[in-house]
Amino acid sequence: MRAMPIPSDHPLLLRIVDDLAERGWSQQNLFLPDALTRALAAECRQRAAEGELAPAAVGRGPFSEIREGIRGDRIQWIEPGQAQACDHYLGLMDSLREAMNRGLFLGLEDFESHFALYPPGAFYLKHVDRFRDDDRRMVSAVLYLNDAWSAEQGGQLRMYLDEGVAHDVTPVGGCLVVFLSGEIPHEVLPATRDRLSLTGWFRRRGNELF
Repeated sequence: MRAMPIPSDHPLLLRIVDDLAERGWSQQNLFLPDALTRALAAECRQRAAEGELAPAAVGRGPFSEIREGIRGDRIQWIEPGQAQACDHYLGLMDSLREAMNRGLFLGLEDFESHFALYPPGAFYLKHVDRFRDDDRRMVSAVLYLNDAWSAEQGGQLRMYLDEGVAHDVTPVGGCLVVFLSGEIPHEVLPATRDRLSLTGWFRRRGNELF
């Protein structure tokens, strides 16, 4: 399961940076080794079994509320030092943050991420990831943790790109999708089985309105 941090000039990270510069999103189907993906999935399932994942809210701060008609996932934020697998992942994301800062001059200061579990039938309606009153989120990153997933099981991430083009990503374990948070509307389609991911955002210093 051990995965050593990779340097910020690793070709895989530079490929993501190039994709973001060219089209605003990147899909890397083999971002993580299987052992680390399985360890992260086990961590997510253990937290779910212990009741630590809570219904996700819509909105931010005093305006946030649980609205299952909009999104139906259950989440828990991850922090350094909680689990070895999570620490490995956070280290990889920090290398990616450095690569994006060097290649795209985004001024990204930190990365926040949570486990997300969508039970069968749950979904998240079309939205963008940047709040209207908080512009800190610059780049979204979704890592999938699902073993032996087939397209027929649903759960695709549907991104709405330029000129009405939609791109679907099947949530296969080890796949990483990265996209500009404020520019690409997207939704999560319902699935026939539990759908696991780590969803996160690279953030810059922002201008909060309250």
